[in-house]
Amino acid sequence: MVVVEARGLGLRTRRGWVFRDVDLTAAAGELHAVTGPPGSGRTSLLLALAGRFPTSEGRLTRHGPAALGQVAGVHEPDPALTVAEHVRERLLLLGPVPRRRRQLVPVAALRARRAYRRDAFAAAIAGAGFTGEVPFDPDTRGRDLTPLERQVLGLVLATLGGPQLIVADDVDAGCDAPERARLWATLARLADQGYAVVASARAVEADSPAIVHRLGDPPAAPSPPDEAAAGAPEASARPTEEAAGLSDEAAGLSDEAAGSSDEAAGSSEAARPPAAGPGDETDPTETVEVAR
Repeated sequence: MVVVEARGLGLRTRRGWVFRDVDLTAAAGELHAVTGPPGSGRTSLLLALAGRFPTSEGRLTRHGPAALGQVAGVHEPDPALTVAEHVRERLLLLGPVPRRRRQLVPVAALRARRAYRRDAFAAAIAGAGFTGEVPFDPDTRGRDLTPLERQVLGLVLATLGGPQLIVADDVDAGCDAPERARLWATLARLADQGYAVVASARAVEADSPAIVHRLGDPPAAPSPPDEAAAGAPEASARPTEEAAGLSDEAAGLSDEAAGSSDEAAGSSEAARPPAAGPGDETDPTETVEVAR
C-alpha cells in the first residue's frame, strides 16, 4: 500500500527554490533515503512529507498518520528528561489507558496502569525492533545521549503512536562507520515491520536496502549578461590594437630596409617592383575595426 506519494513537489520562498521537481513514492515496508549537499532542502522535504511544512508546487498524497524521529531544531529529546521519562511522557500524551483496561475497577485499573508504565520502556524498545539488545540506558538524560542514541530514541518514540510513515533527518550526523551501519540496520528493521520510512543523510551505507533519492546541488549564480557582453569586446580589442602598432613599426622598418637596398643596387634595380612589406597583405587597422 502506498503511504506517501509526491509528484513534482516543490517549495519556493522569496530567496528562491528550497527544493523542486521531487517525485517520491513510499509504500509500507519500504526504506527511502534522501541525500544531497547542505542547502539542498532535505530537512524541508522530510517535514513536508510528514505534513509539517507547506509546499508551493506539485501534489502530495499521504495515507495514514506520520511521525517524526530526530529532526534537529524541530523534534529533539528534552535535555532534562531521562530516556524512560521520554517514553512515559509520550504514552501519556498519546491518550488514556486502552479501552480494555477501563472496564476494571478503579484499584485494579490503577495497578494495571502502574504495571503498564513500569513495562513501558521494555515494550517500546521491543516495538521498535530491538530484540535481546537495549540501545541505551533508560536512566540516561537527553543531554548525555550520543548522536546515535538520539536518533534511536527518536525512532522508538515515533513508533509509539502507530504511524504509517516515519521520517528522520540527518541520521548519519556525528556517527562513525560502525554506528552508521547499526542505524541503517535499525531503519531497515522498522521497514520490515511495515512502516514506510524516509530518512535523510549525507550518504547511504553500501549494503543498505534503501531506495535513494538525491536532491540537486544548489545552482551557481550566473554572471550578469550585460557585464559579460560588454567586457568581451574590450578585452579582445586591446591586444589587436597593440598588435596593429607592432605591425606598423615592422612595416616601417621593412620599407626603410627596402629603400636602402634600392639605392645600393643602382639603376637596373630601380626598375624592379618594390618588395611587399608585412603590412601590405593585411591591414591591421581594418582588423581592429572588425574586432570592435
